[in-house]
Amino acid sequence: MHPAQPGVPEAHTDTKASDLQRAADLQRAFAMFNQVSAELTQAYEALQGRVASLTEELAIANGKLRRQFEEKEALSERLSSLLDALPAGVVLLDVNAVVVAGNPAALAMFGPDIVGRHWGDVVRDHLEPTLTVGEWLLGECRVSMAESLIASGGGKIILVHDVTEAHRMQAELERSQRLAAMGEMAATLAHQLRTPLAAALLHTANLAQPGLSDELRARFSAKADSQLRRLERLIQDVLLFARGESIGRDVIDASELLAEAAQTVDPLMREHGLVFTVVNACAGAVIVGNRKALFGALINLLENAMQATPAGGKICLSGNCRDDQLAIAVRDSGPGIERAMQARIFEPFVTTRGQGTGLGLAIALGVARAHGGGIELFSQPGAGAEFVITLPIAVDHGMESHG
Repeated sequence: MHPAQPGVPEAHTDTKASDLQRAADLQRAFAMFNQVSAELTQAYEALQGRVASLTEELAIANGKLRRQFEEKEALSERLSSLLDALPAGVVLLDVNAVVVAGNPAALAMFGPDIVGRHWGDVVRDHLEPTLTVGEWLLGECRVSMAESLIASGGGKIILVHDVTEAHRMQAELERSQRLAAMGEMAATLAHQLRTPLAAALLHTANLAQPGLSDELRARFSAKADSQLRRLERLIQDVLLFARGESIGRDVIDASELLAEAAQTVDPLMREHGLVFTVVNACAGAVIVGNRKALFGALINLLENAMQATPAGGKICLSGNCRDDQLAIAVRDSGPGIERAMQARIFEPFVTTRGQGTGLGLAIALGVARAHGGGIELFSQPGAGAEFVITLPIAVDHGMESHG
């Protein structure tokens, strides 16, 4: 403790020291306030800068979003315009196969009341199946349908395209090709007709010889008859090829078709000393078309196999189902077909037999194609040959369900 100054009261000295202390505290507080205030000011300025930066970024982002929205709106409008102008029908289905929307072409095809209906009901009311998978009859028009799954949210998009004109042009093209082939074959046809006709005339002329025995008369008569029948068969084949095969709406059980063909050729197989087997693995399969034409094509393949196979050989008629296709095969153990001939075997008037017309396989191929199928040849020289007819199987006798 300091001694009090002489002449100054002790209380007054303590008060002065206290005032000095408070002044020093206030000075420190004021300095601290100034420091905090400066820091706050600096922070506020930084915050203002950040706000300005964020405001600028937000404005840029809003501009981008606005442009994207405008672009999407423009794209949506273009797509809508495109769908409206599209000649093909576009139908949108939900996950339950109920029609949600359709473009004008689809509404014109099926009517404006299809929205809200089940697609299967629309198909049953408006479409009739054809022999070609994926193609239907819509009134007087022929349409093809394709569907695509929608990745997000489920549902489907059905595209319905009018192929009436394309189908008509295809038919015209096939007819033109047949007529062109007939023109090219005119010289060959004249030769084919002349040979059996000349033979028939020769045999009938022999019948006029005096003193001809009954045995010779019967032999000449049989030969003349054989040549005339060959001539008739040739003319029939030419007409069939030139006209093309019209397709009917017969509902044909594949097993019955095989059994009928086997029953028809079985006696001839035995007569030629051939081992004939039937393998039927197409039970329940049904095809729709011209029963007579298909039966004739199958008999033609069996007769070709029979004539190509020597006595003691084997011929097998088989039928089986491959997914949505019926495969009918005729396999023989004959000498097979040379590779050079395989490329031309289905051409008109191409034959490996002296007595053949060369039109049987061309007609059979035409029948198969008219039914939406085809014929394939599998042969190794010296190891037999196999002809396989493929035809589309009718689902529910031709009534497929969509949706």
